[in-house]
Amino acid sequence: MNIKRREEIKELLNTKGEVLLKDLEEIFTDCSSMTLRRDLKFLEDTGFVKRTRGGAVALSRLSMTAEDMYSRRALDNTAAKKEIALKAVQYIESGRSLYLDSGTTLMQFAKEVPDDYFAILTSGPNIALELIKNSKPNVTLIGGQLGRNTLSVSGVNANIFLSGMNIDTAFMASSGFSLQNGFTSGTYSECELKREVLKRASKVIMLMDSSKVGKSLPYTFGSLEDIDVLITDGMLDEDIATAASAAGTEIQ
Repeated sequence: MNIKRREEIKELLNTKGEVLLKDLEEIFTDCSSMTLRRDLKFLEDTGFVKRTRGGAVALSRLSMTAEDMYSRRALDNTAAKKEIALKAVQYIESGRSLYLDSGTTLMQFAKEVPDDYFAILTSGPNIALELIKNSKPNVTLIGGQLGRNTLSVSGVNANIFLSGMNIDTAFMASSGFSLQNGFTSGTYSECELKREVLKRASKVIMLMDSSKVGKSLPYTFGSLEDIDVLITDGMLDEDIATAASAAGTEIQ
């Protein structure tokens, strides 16, 4: 009986990706909550699920989420990212050393970078591959630990490498922005790398679509005072525009 019930639970997980204990209690009315918890524990021990608070998630779903997270973000706000990328191209100068941050907006920007003589440094392997399609730029990829969900290289080795580089113009991305917390990132190592870039760049241009405004992730890497230009889509709230003007930050 245990085997049959557990196979049925596995089938539910295969179909839905995750289940809640309360849902299992409604399906298997002849079983106690403790018995169903033991079933989930058994499935976790056999490598099929990861238990969560109140239920379980199929490991296949977790793996797929990690692999597809970047791809899904790349499909969000594509028109806004294209608009931002086209605005940002006007700030590229031939013969300069450029830094391109990681992220889906910067990937769109990389597609618009003209085939000209630049020294380009980037933390995004996919961005480096896009840039190297051109024949003239010199493209350097930072070494370090690759984030599976962000396709960004960061960590101690990345910071050490960057500490010996000169940057004329840095084109940056942010996962969130608020007046209270500034520009924020979801991982500490990427936050530290972004901070290092802000210190080393003569000019900093932030590329950020308006969906990021009002969001705050755990780690702050900069504020309006740290950037020269903020490129976004649509109109920003008046309080942000006022703060940008006070900080001497141009808004495009």
